[in-house]
Amino acid sequence: MKNMKWIFLICVILSLTACLPNDGTHNTNHLAGFFWGIWHGWIAPVSLIISIFKPQISIYESNNIGLWYNFGFYIAIIGGFGSLQLTRNKYKTSNCSDK
Repeated sequence: MKNMKWIFLICVILSLTACLPNDGTHNTNHLAGFFWGIWHGWIAPVSLIISIFKPQISIYESNNIGLWYNFGFYIAIIGGFGSLQLTRNKYKTSNCSDK
């Protein structure tokens, strides 16, 4: 059962790397929009790690439509990391009340 968790984790990580920013899959005629911004915001931590080993990969798609891409990107970044902070605060307050 423990091996299945590792296999699942590896499959999830590989599927997240399928559409990285600046990986060459976006053509210049089709600019990244709002939903690509959300996707790239969600996978930003994975993109950051991969960009260490592959310099052509970045966490931000430079070929985008502007405001709407930025809006989706920042919503995903703030929403993802903000929800982590909320769960940490909830955990800290529940532990403090047990004392």
